Amino acid sequence: MLDPATVLAQGQIVPPSVAYFALSPVLVILGAACVGVLVEAFLPRHQRWAAQVSLTLLALVVAGILLGAYASSGAAPIKTVGDAIAVDRPTLFMWGTLLALGLGGVLLISDRSVEPGGAFVTDSPIPAGTPQDRITASRTGMQTEVLPLTLFALGGMMTFCASNDLLTMFVALEVLSLPLYLLSGMARRRRLLSQEAAVKYFLLGAFASAFFLYGLALLYGYAGSVKLSDIAAASAASQRSDTLLFGGLALLIIGLLFKASVGPFHTWTPDVYQGAPTPVTAFMSAATKVAAFGAILRVLSVAFGDTRWEWRGVLWAVAIVSMVIGAVIGLTQTDVKRMIAYSSVAHAGFLLIGAMSITAQGLSGTMFYLLTYGFTTLAAFGVVSLVRDGNGEATHLSQWAGLAKRSPITAGVMAFLLLALAGIPLTSGFTGKFAVFSAAIADGMAPLVVIALIASAVAAFFYLRVIVLMYFSEPAADGPTVTVPGAFTTAAITLGVLITLLLGVAPSLALSWASGGPFVS
Repeated sequence: MLDPATVLAQGQIVPPSVAYFALSPVLVILGAACVGVLVEAFLPRHQRWAAQVSLTLLALVVAGILLGAYASSGAAPIKTVGDAIAVDRPTLFMWGTLLALGLGGVLLISDRSVEPGGAFVTDSPIPAGTPQDRITASRTGMQTEVLPLTLFALGGMMTFCASNDLLTMFVALEVLSLPLYLLSGMARRRRLLSQEAAVKYFLLGAFASAFFLYGLALLYGYAGSVKLSDIAAASAASQRSDTLLFGGLALLIIGLLFKASVGPFHTWTPDVYQGAPTPVTAFMSAATKVAAFGAILRVLSVAFGDTRWEWRGVLWAVAIVSMVIGAVIGLTQTDVKRMIAYSSVAHAGFLLIGAMSITAQGLSGTMFYLLTYGFTTLAAFGVVSLVRDGNGEATHLSQWAGLAKRSPITAGVMAFLLLALAGIPLTSGFTGKFAVFSAAIADGMAPLVVIALIASAVAAFFYLRVIVLMYFSEPAADGPTVTVPGAFTTAAITLGVLITLLLGVAPSLALSWASGGPFVS
């Protein structure tokens, strides 16, 4: 997009300036994704896996180095590409979080030892359930285009949380969503369930995108601009009716809440988490929430911070509904992946409490919570992928009975991660909730925090139920086995566990980084 200052100069259009160093992490990720597409087109099939894994990991490492170099350069917050992208301290924190989560997600996606050949189908055009499908499921190859698709999704997420105008945000929303729709339907096992999950995700995602786009149109009609700062200026100075303003915000926020799995806009979450390949579920549950809440924080803080008293009551109700749905319905789940899905709905309600606190403490607390939740969930799904029977992953709770007697290490790691999700002290879950709830109390939302604490206590029951089942029940004679993880899965789970422990014991470094500064407006 061209900003108003970019005008005709002697008959020629002056292009907007681009801060390439500031944008280099995103450019590296998207550039590597494009190279990955060329690898799929020109490299022989037997060479693609090694090439794609090497390219993807190299891109993540290079992007992380460039991000660190820019963050340590002391550069002032800027808006670039015609003010469409804002690179400020919150952007850098969320980019770093996304790259780290992306690394863990790529390690799980690339692993071919837990499921021989990988978690992804060998030949996706073959219809599910046919004899040809059963033959291809036994092969050790995999669809290696999942890695460039992952990079495209990650690049879209990084752009999404840095977008300074709604049109760029919408384009980034589609860039991050479309690869996830495809990845959700490419499971090697239970392909019909996986394809059903992909279709549900796509259809509901299309509706959510339509809400977002309609809200964008209403806000443009109100402010005459799609830039967040212009919308804030119009809402502060306009004498017109606010119908378009708040109608547009309502539709816009529905699209964002859908992507963040906030109840009651969560209906896709349990089905997609259950049906998608578990590595994709791990990546999606961790990274998408960071991107979605990054965008929510920017929209509410920059564009609607001055009108908070008009919309805060509605978001109070949404946060309460999300916490209640996640905690109560989570109690009834008998599938581990669906249980974690409803757990994510409850956590989304906790995060929304921090997002409503339009303060520096609320911003830093919410971003820190996103960091802690992301790594805990990533590691938890990594552990889920290890418990298997003859049909693939054993996700029914009854199959986890006595797991500690079959594999004490796996049960111990899973118990630690579940305690972190419950918010037990000395885990990152406790420090994340403490940061968010402290910010909410300081901003006058003590009643909402009380409701959140009750919801946390209720949700703790279904985490503890799994722990009791693993340690105090006898394993079935024909129960599932625990697969020895390969190097990639081991590295991803270890990364998640270490960060969960570190952020619970010594969170000050991450909290200080998250408190680096406000959004640039």
